[in-house]
Amino acid sequence: MIDIVPLGPQHQPAIESLLDERFGPARHNRTAYRLRERAELLGGFSFVAMDGDQLVGSLQCWPIRLKSVGGSRLPLVLLGPVAVAASREGQGIGSALMRASLAAIDAADSPPVLLIGDAPYYGRFGFSAVATRHWELPGPVDHARLLLRGPTTGLPRIAWVEAASVNPSRPAKVA
Repeated sequence: MIDIVPLGPQHQPAIESLLDERFGPARHNRTAYRLRERAELLGGFSFVAMDGDQLVGSLQCWPIRLKSVGGSRLPLVLLGPVAVAASREGQGIGSALMRASLAAIDAADSPPVLLIGDAPYYGRFGFSAVATRHWELPGPVDHARLLLRGPTTGLPRIAWVEAASVNPSRPAKVA
């Protein structure tokens, strides 16, 4: 029996092991990690999948911003990484984590949600690359994988995605 529960500090060591297992240590070089550096995890939107005492999946959310050409900044939520233990793939754990996180985001009347991922998988949760084609990030990104969910009214067509809520007391990760 899998339980989806809010992510807590006690889960961090197991999450880091899972992320290393699934994405390798070079994951820290990815563009999405540049957006998450020194950011505070959005705990109310982040969840883990537990099978008894064993962590078998995780989904984390982070605050980011969209900066327009004119300089205005609009809040967004960065969803990811989403990871499921290799031995548990195909059991609906990733979908359950997505539903839990998106339900919490929707209940909080949150800003739009951005992720970098496969459109065929995330499209069923309402994500699309239509509004993000001309957005720039602090590193390379395949714009077909830069997906947004939520209202797009008022979002700039051309913009820069940047980190938000930087915590100066949390050291930046060294790649």
